[in-house]
Amino acid sequence: MKKKVLAVLLSGCMAAGLLAGCGGKKEEASDKSADTKTEDTKEGSDKGGDYNFEVVVKSFQSSYWQAAVQGIKQAEEELGVKTNTTGPNAESDIADQVNMLNNAINKNPDGIALSACDQNSVLDSLQSALDKKIPVVCFDSGVPDAPEGSVYATVVTNNGAAGAIAADHIYETVKDKIANAKKPVRVGEVNQDATSANITERGLGFINRFKELAEKDGKKVAVIGNDYFVGKVENNGDEKSADVIIEVAVPAQTTVELCATEASNIMNKDDTIAMFGSNQVSAEGVLTANQNLSVLGSDPEKNIIAAGFDAGKTIKAAVKDGTLLGAVTQSPLMQGKLSIETLYKICQGETVEDIETDGYWYDSTNMEEADISPNLYD
Repeated sequence: MKKKVLAVLLSGCMAAGLLAGCGGKKEEASDKSADTKTEDTKEGSDKGGDYNFEVVVKSFQSSYWQAAVQGIKQAEEELGVKTNTTGPNAESDIADQVNMLNNAINKNPDGIALSACDQNSVLDSLQSALDKKIPVVCFDSGVPDAPEGSVYATVVTNNGAAGAIAADHIYETVKDKIANAKKPVRVGEVNQDATSANITERGLGFINRFKELAEKDGKKVAVIGNDYFVGKVENNGDEKSADVIIEVAVPAQTTVELCATEASNIMNKDDTIAMFGSNQVSAEGVLTANQNLSVLGSDPEKNIIAAGFDAGKTIKAAVKDGTLLGAVTQSPLMQGKLSIETLYKICQGETVEDIETDGYWYDSTNMEEADISPNLYD
């Protein structure tokens, strides 16, 4: 199966006020709260002057974020800046992340790199950063409704296109089964949440592309399940008359166990032919559900065909042995690195712009290729 590479696009330019938040070394604030996880980083050379950057990630729960921190540290060492990275215990701990972001703002750093768990919960905090002339760069997930001028640039995967890549590969594998089906078939999708921009865009990218492909082949499609995703689907069909039912599930909290429960509910249904887990945690939830059900595999006539997102040991092993058809990987290390490099450019008075990083489909045939293997973190 050939790999597909998402196009790299550059959009939006924010040239005004680049020097506003980067005056020099700022006073450090008080100690961090006890429930904050922190990645201590080394001081670099004098190249970066006295720039101090705060980084707030979604969590340290998955190895995805550890890979991002590696990129942050690389940029720190290369540029000679200082960084401090914090994040909540889980990506569903939205209030904790907001508190951490506010603490970061109170330290008056030269800039903040932010990956928001919930795109709406950080709006007041971003206004505070703007008022204090602290530039913010978002990465992994944007904040579309951020106060004007608060976010200088966003470093993110084209998540809608990434979700569509997974739909392309799953549909190609199951399209004959859909064509020959005598009764409706079901495709499941497990999303870790319905709040963060990257997850919702990715989940909708999968839904919309699968719906498009099935309808092109003359099938009626209905999307059911989580209200947020159902409400975002245009021209949604009627479940009672649908040939293909796409069922979308979102757990109450972002854990592998709860994602597994949602996946099991769908995979236990006799008409389910395919599954998609839209990030590392939800994909691992699908695999955890399969430990009891043993229904995933590579034969569409006998198995449920599934694809995941991101990497990690569990997902990579499942791709390698054929339990998963494949997965889409991002470049978390590069996103972390680019976010710090962008803050540095802002402080140096340079023009910055939004950056869309690559995403790649990988399966057992191409995992070792040079442009894919570096992004398959453990």
